[in-house]
Amino acid sequence: MRALVTGAAGFIGSHLCRRLVADGHEVLGLDDLSEGTLDNLADVPDAAFLEADLRDEQSVIRAADGVDVIFHQGAKRSVPRSLVEPFLTTDVNVRGTLNVLEAARATRARVVYASSSSVYGDQTTFPLHEALYPRPKSPYAAGKLAGEALAGAYTASLGIPTVGLRYFNVYGPRQDPASEYAAVVPRFIVTCLLGGRPVIHGDGEQSRDFTYIDDVVEANLRAANAPEAAHGRSFNVGGGGEPTSVNELLGIVAELTGVRPEPLQEPARDGDVRTTQADLSQVREALGHAPSVDIKEGLRLTVDWFREHVA
Repeated sequence: MRALVTGAAGFIGSHLCRRLVADGHEVLGLDDLSEGTLDNLADVPDAAFLEADLRDEQSVIRAADGVDVIFHQGAKRSVPRSLVEPFLTTDVNVRGTLNVLEAARATRARVVYASSSSVYGDQTTFPLHEALYPRPKSPYAAGKLAGEALAGAYTASLGIPTVGLRYFNVYGPRQDPASEYAAVVPRFIVTCLLGGRPVIHGDGEQSRDFTYIDDVVEANLRAANAPEAAHGRSFNVGGGGEPTSVNELLGIVAELTGVRPEPLQEPARDGDVRTTQADLSQVREALGHAPSVDIKEGLRLTVDWFREHVA
């Protein structure tokens, strides 16, 4: 298989490139390096790389020439950031996805794209299943939902095979803890390893379905070979089991790092939802995918990686 991976120098994209090359596939990574880094691909020398902006339609089409599958991971991430930079977030995420779909139209490639559990917003029914009416609370979430609508339209009207994956709070080794909008897992781990005070927004009882990176990569590979019945649809990709509160997460990280941190309490963040928990029945039925790494094992693996690299 010849694959194009957008957002290849980012957290999820680089893990996907690494797995694809290890499995013997030919890989071209595309990234504008505004947030990702080539350091993430340093151990994947067999992957070719193109520095380009997702909003540059011709660059995306040229990159897709001759590929079988486009794994579309590139995006401006973070719910809080999208509230500060809504135009940039929407421009990159929606127009970038449209350009990927146009590239697939030109080359007849299949598309597997990253959506997000944030499209659900606040719900009263749990676990969250794909038939629920989406209630996005941020420009980021709304842009991801728009990407799903575009992909579904390209499948329905143009016959482009697309599969969307609604990621639930992905974490794991190599995730960047430095950004102002970094995910909670790497920030907690690095803060604990360095003896700092981790920040908890709100009461810390907001809970998430944390998903280990290897399970996300596996879901992408299964989606690339999805049967026609799955085309034009979006599927939950979660960690399985019960959701973990932010307070519980910090407790696990503290135990694994051997510290007793004194967290700083800050106000709840605008746009955040209270709870996420994925119903995985559809992804299991349609793609044969189920997570294999639970939260405690995933955090142990992640802490081990950060302990080595932070030191």
